[in-house]
Amino acid sequence: MGTGELDREAHVAAGTEGNGGTAAPRTLAEALRTRGDEGLAALLRARPDLLVPVPGDLTQLATRAGTRASVVRALERLDRFTLQAAEALAVAPDPAPYRVLLGLMAGDEGDADIEAALPRAVGLLREQALVWGDDERLRLVRTARELLAPSPQHPSPTGLGPTVAEATAGMSPTRLQEIIATAGLSTTHDPVSAVAALTDLFTDRERMGALLDTAPVEALGVLDRLVWGPPYGEVTPDPTPPVRWLRDRGLLLPVTARTVVLPREAALHLRAGRAHRVPEPLAPAVTPSREYRPQVVDSTAAGQAYTALATVEELAKEWNEGGPAVLRAGGMSVRDLKRTATALDVTEQVAAFWLEVAYGAGLIAPDGEADERFAPTPAYDDWLALPAAERWARLAGAWLAATRAPGLVGSQDAKGRTLAALGPDLDRGAAPEVRRRVLTLLAGLPAGASPDPETLLARLRWERPLRGAARETGTDLRARLASWTLTEAELLGVTGRGALSAHGRALLPGAPAPGTDHPVAGHAPGHPRTATGHVPAPTAAEGSASDGRRAARAAVADHAGAAALLAPLMPEPVDHVLLQADLTAVAPGPLRRPLADTLAVLADVESKGGATVYRFTPASVRRALDAGQAAADLHAFLAAHSRTPVPQPLAYLIDDVARRHGHLRVGAASAYVRCDDDAVLGEILADKRSASLRLRRLAPTVLAAQADPAALLEGLRSMGFAPAAESAEGDVLITRAHAYRTPARTAPAPVPEGPPEPDTALLGAAVRAIRAGDLASTVVRKDESATPGGGGDGAPPRTSAAETLATVQAAAMTGSAVWIGYVTAEGAASQRVIAPVRVEGGFVTAYDHTADEVRTYPLHRITGVAELADDVT
Repeated sequence: MGTGELDREAHVAAGTEGNGGTAAPRTLAEALRTRGDEGLAALLRARPDLLVPVPGDLTQLATRAGTRASVVRALERLDRFTLQAAEALAVAPDPAPYRVLLGLMAGDEGDADIEAALPRAVGLLREQALVWGDDERLRLVRTARELLAPSPQHPSPTGLGPTVAEATAGMSPTRLQEIIATAGLSTTHDPVSAVAALTDLFTDRERMGALLDTAPVEALGVLDRLVWGPPYGEVTPDPTPPVRWLRDRGLLLPVTARTVVLPREAALHLRAGRAHRVPEPLAPAVTPSREYRPQVVDSTAAGQAYTALATVEELAKEWNEGGPAVLRAGGMSVRDLKRTATALDVTEQVAAFWLEVAYGAGLIAPDGEADERFAPTPAYDDWLALPAAERWARLAGAWLAATRAPGLVGSQDAKGRTLAALGPDLDRGAAPEVRRRVLTLLAGLPAGASPDPETLLARLRWERPLRGAARETGTDLRARLASWTLTEAELLGVTGRGALSAHGRALLPGAPAPGTDHPVAGHAPGHPRTATGHVPAPTAAEGSASDGRRAARAAVADHAGAAALLAPLMPEPVDHVLLQADLTAVAPGPLRRPLADTLAVLADVESKGGATVYRFTPASVRRALDAGQAAADLHAFLAAHSRTPVPQPLAYLIDDVARRHGHLRVGAASAYVRCDDDAVLGEILADKRSASLRLRRLAPTVLAAQADPAALLEGLRSMGFAPAAESAEGDVLITRAHAYRTPARTAPAPVPEGPPEPDTALLGAAVRAIRAGDLASTVVRKDESATPGGGGDGAPPRTSAAETLATVQAAAMTGSAVWIGYVTAEGAASQRVIAPVRVEGGFVTAYDHTADEVRTYPLHRITGVAELADDVT
């Protein structure tokens, strides 16, 4: 609904736009018929579940909007003050004038903030079809009233009990007369007038005040305990004098033999007319906890973004040979998660986060084999080829849109099962909405300011008070998601020192300018007043019902802006290292890809940080030689990429390992060792450590072993030798780092809680279809009551084949529209309004107002036809 339409529907203290002399709508369907197309589109956008499937007409739409599941979902999306307004309507008379609702919200003394904020709340309730009717007859839909109204089993959120009329239903007339007499009222001749007299007493401020002035102090104490709820209390068969005094005057009315209730009218007098103890018309402000220079925030976030990329790369390298096995129920085991955390040098919870980020970006996935394992995907190699800033934008975009919640890993579901990393039960539809909302609130703080977490959580609770706890036993899921978002954004480099970075802000199209999240008296932050003084409904940036779905689409879009802002802050890859005499090499920054890959084979990573330290060992040098490098190649590589001379100990190490590398040759016999120097073979046989290999000499230069070649290679290397494997042809086998990849996999799609938000094209088509269907179901036919089988009760018309043909031919000649009953090929009966264009060959070609397009209908499927009234166009 547009701002102008919302303003017309919202109440203005000086007066509202009326119905223009037309009769007030009697049902929600009639109220929806008075809306424009923008109003219907706004309803369908705010409540997309109403579109599945598209309603046939406005009556079906109204019926669906009143179903329990749909109303519960709509109530969950209301902010606290709008929900309080709905709760007040639930305890108000039905229908209730706007002034009565305002009195329940602001009380006898009034409140300027409430008076300014209430029009927006009523307009939002109207927009979402939870309230209908004009300002003199506001009606809360019946299902919402049942959900919010009080009962002994389900007390009202307002803490109010039943009315006097409801509480005295079934009470004996004699007892009613005793109550009104004790209260100082004149007796009546019937229970109805007695209830009305007691109600008038409780709603008359002056007389009610005089009655309470005579109450014992202890009785007033009893009322104080009940006034704000729950309004029910237990009594003994012989109550105390204060309770008896209240019961005798109807201030406590019996519900059962042992239970009494404070009637609603009496409670409202004690509350000075307020339905809620603490109305909250203003959204709590998110306050900064600390402020940093924006440059410091951006550089800190960029450093963490670089660490994020390095961590994901390290994770993929760990799984290059194939990662952990997939559990039968999905996900990875606790033991494998611990191993991954150890390899990444992080906690298990942080390791689960990086696993889920890589999985959400489509970089790792199960391989789908019989013995299913996790492994990098082909998309990981494409991702590696991107510039660093673009790689980060891909990760951040996937995280922002994902419905998976890594923070749940290790917790238990409703059945007591532990939730596994990469498992199937981590999707929470609210996750993308909460992430985007948290970042949007951070964007509203001054640049460089980190939020106070408590005020941030308070704001989120105000915006969605009913969400979260319903689906997570004993916990507020939205609060947990918000806390995880703050931690995850810092790990990913979206924030730095808790404050939103410039490149993080670029991930949020339409985010508020820094420093704009400050409450304005009378309305929620971010809700500018209109020229008439009204406050429009919350925008997408303020957390509309479809934030999560809108965020999911925005997050998978091209984040070129974020990558462009991050790129200058990322460290430039270097093409050199600094070799040191202690057999280490220091990389003064991120290394270029070919250099990093070669050095990772030639040396082991000893420490990470701003500068990575690599250590050369005999095993690492042998690994490079096994990969096909020669000693001369290694010397040339180090000389070309070192800014310092190659230390003599490192040169000696390479030459020494190369001299012995391949001197021994191991092949498959089951396995054998051959060497041109028979003295070396004699040394091996004499070594006690070779006993497990069960060697025997076949020739002066050949030993046979009963171990397999891999075990033989490992055994000889543990004895200090440098054997090389050889092929059946006698050539040295070159072992290169193996990169195992899964088949092509798509990134997992987000799993929203409900239907996705419809786009503009779908909304337009749905509104046209509903309008046309409503026209077909409500259009006036000529001589409806006199036409045999004419469907005077609204049923599709029934006519003979000859009458059908004659009527549609006449309509085609005159260019008029007719109402038809039609049976589809699937046997579904429907009714349509069509304008016939041509009738020939047993078919009628017509413009279908229901479908808003030209269609051709077989005449034999038309069950009947009726002309429209002359005033219908």
